[in-house]
Amino acid sequence: MAEAAQGRVQAAVESAVQGLERERIRAMQGTMFRCSARCCEDAAASMQEVQRCIERCHAPLARAQAIVTAELEHFQDRLSRCSLQCSDQAKDALESGGSEPRVRGQLDACLATCGDQHLRLVPAMAKKMRDGLAAIEQ
Repeated sequence: MAEAAQGRVQAAVESAVQGLERERIRAMQGTMFRCSARCCEDAAASMQEVQRCIERCHAPLARAQAIVTAELEHFQDRLSRCSLQCSDQAKDALESGGSEPRVRGQLDACLATCGDQHLRLVPAMAKKMRDGLAAIEQ
């Protein structure tokens, strides 16, 4: 049961990130590469000027990647805290004399609940990333 919830969360997050990549990040990558190519076409520019130009071209994409990474890390941290709470509850139940099969069932149910709760958070996380990326593009 917990594995199924984990699979659903993973699939939802991957789908959201792939959607962002198609909708926003690919266009940003194309813009970055075209901008960088224009930097290299300036025959009068020094090596340092070309490098600074390329770095300026790359900055929006780097900010976009940082936004996506930070949101994914935040999501993963929240999911991990929920899972750790389930593990702590299971450990406490075992230490207070609960039978292992019963505690394992409770642990699985708790982990499945964590997965389901976080599955509902994926659209809001994707919207936050999309909004952050849109702000960079302006």
